[in-house]
Amino acid sequence: MSPRLPWRTLVVLAVLNLGGCATTPPSSFYLLSALSATDGPPIRADSELAIGLGPVSFPVFLDRPQIVTQTAGNRLAVDEFHRWGGTLQDDFMRVWSENLARLLGTSRILILPSEVRYPLDVRIAAEVLAFQGTVDAGALLKVRWVVLDPNLDQVLAVRESRYQRPLAAPGDENALIGALSATLADFSQEVATLVQTLPKSAPESDQAQ
Repeated sequence: MSPRLPWRTLVVLAVLNLGGCATTPPSSFYLLSALSATDGPPIRADSELAIGLGPVSFPVFLDRPQIVTQTAGNRLAVDEFHRWGGTLQDDFMRVWSENLARLLGTSRILILPSEVRYPLDVRIAAEVLAFQGTVDAGALLKVRWVVLDPNLDQVLAVRESRYQRPLAAPGDENALIGALSATLADFSQEVATLVQTLPKSAPESDQAQ
């Protein structure tokens, strides 16, 4: 039979355990940021372009609430205390749509699938291959994307793009989110520049004539 510990010892141990639990840091939550008026003039103003975005797929290793950074070689760090405010995919789509709306001067941006229905000029689908911090204290976005004519189901353009931005303060999560937002802004700029050069597609009723 093991000897009993004095009650004072038990109280001290209990206090130490409670103190250890209290030192666990709280989680911080983050959102990507969209382009603003201070980021320069739009490519195009007062446009009536109607653009559908989607589907957009993400790799499984990014499909999690925690923020992911590639630390060395093929190793990933998943930060339990720095997390996305919602899902990364939803936030990416929100900011991408806001960026394109501003750059192209249109409010007719539809995130697909959607219950809303109106004629589209183009549809853009994408496969995100990477969207994380990098071992060299930067942010990386790598994406394959395709522009489609929504009426003819015809491919108008296919691209694979890569964007990298350095961190203003290496090791700082706010700096990482800012750099990731900047790579998404670069992607939005490339998409907007291409879209504005495409001929406007005819409505489905005209196609049938």
